[in-house]
Amino acid sequence: MFHGERWAAAFVDELGENAGAGLACLRALVPPVQAIPGALFGRSAARRLEKILRESIAAAGFPGSKEGAAADPAALPAAEYAVRFISLLVEKNFFKHIDPLLRRIEKLLDEQKGILDVTAESAVPPDGAFEEALRRVIMQKTGAAGIRMQSRLAPELLGGYRLRIGGFYVDASLKGQIEQMAANLAAPFTSAPAPKGA
Repeated sequence: MFHGERWAAAFVDELGENAGAGLACLRALVPPVQAIPGALFGRSAARRLEKILRESIAAAGFPGSKEGAAADPAALPAAEYAVRFISLLVEKNFFKHIDPLLRRIEKLLDEQKGILDVTAESAVPPDGAFEEALRRVIMQKTGAAGIRMQSRLAPELLGGYRLRIGGFYVDASLKGQIEQMAANLAAPFTSAPAPKGA
């Protein structure tokens, strides 16, 4: 069984302050590995892949290779750890989980930096001024260091917006307000005691 949260936490904990560079290395190395046809798993496949990745890094002058190390010394352990991490995933037959694992690592790093993920749904495309004002208000109210905002169109909202901030939801949509009014109007009739003698 694959425990993505544990793998992500191990990656971030092991690299510490270099975890951001490690994530960048993973993001650069994963697409070529995903492009390899056939199934990659087992110890021998992992060792061959590890060798190929190291040669590719050195040939491309990737940060962390011998040529790139002088420019960014912090990238050396990050690149090396990224190669070993991918190899271990391949060896254990867990590489198929790499995309959600990358998202989990990014989420852990965002939490460490105080960055919130916000999803804003609206019936019409929001303008830049509204999004910027929304960012400022959310940062002020939550104390977040930054906001990563995704906007989605949701015509069924009729108007207004609906936000997901981490695990919290804020519904300021016209549809939500209508549903709340309907619930409030129906409440006296559903909670009223039954008439006597009925």
